[in-house]
Amino acid sequence: MGRMHSRGKGISASALPYKRTPPSWLKISSQDVEENICKFAKKGLTPSQIGVILRDSHGIAQVRSVTGSKILRILKAHGLAPEIPEDLYHLIKKAVALEAFGEDRKERSKSV
Repeated sequence: MGRMHSRGKGISASALPYKRTPPSWLKISSQDVEENICKFAKKGLTPSQIGVILRDSHGIAQVRSVTGSKILRILKAHGLAPEIPEDLYHLIKKAVALEAFGEDRKERSKSV
């Protein structure tokens, strides 16, 4: 969304760390991180949910800096990747919800 009294649109964004190495204070090994990722995937969590849990609860900011590969690639290597991509899944879910909402609105408009 643009600014009210100027032309700019803003450049706010999160910045990735400059160094690609894991922090010196992080004492967890890459094998433990992979085990945690597989454990969360078996519970049915999506890759983005796994990343949020690892960041908030375990103090792992970037999985790629610790393990050398991304969460989805780790899941594919262990055969735990979702069948359809996560973004496509959420688009389908939104379309189904909109369709159900439209059907509900159609029924309500007939009753008026």
